[in-house]
Amino acid sequence: MSEQDSSVERLVRKSLITEDALGRPFSERIRQSRRTLENYLKAGGLPRWMERVIEVDSRIAQEHQRLATTYRALRDECDGDPALFARRWTAFAQATRYDELNELIRQHNEWYPIERDLPMNPRTGDYVQVRGRSYRRPELDPEWVLAQFRP
Repeated sequence: MSEQDSSVERLVRKSLITEDALGRPFSERIRQSRRTLENYLKAGGLPRWMERVIEVDSRIAQEHQRLATTYRALRDECDGDPALFARRWTAFAQATRYDELNELIRQHNEWYPIERDLPMNPRTGDYVQVRGRSYRRPELDPEWVLAQFRP
């Protein structure tokens, strides 16, 4: 596994079926049936894209709440010294890592339009927006932290 592999390639590689795995081919009926959200919901489970969107959005919201708490505590510790607070908050933002969450965000950004079967906009060559905004979620990094909470 190389570092240049996309998250999609890593996910597919993990799920490859070995030669000795048992199983049988899908029936013609299953292969011809249309996958719809209604069918997923009738089956009793959420589609993976929906689970992933919920997980990404809730984890970003949790991280935002955690940062708000840390921001207030650090501001109180600095006791009105804005220069000290700015240095410490910037250092905190630079040191905070989001590797696991960013991997989930990358998976979402790569798989969502495919799993949702989003149409392409012929003018832009990109997938259409969902409810007026891009389906993509930004990865979290020090710039994101500092944009959410200014030092």
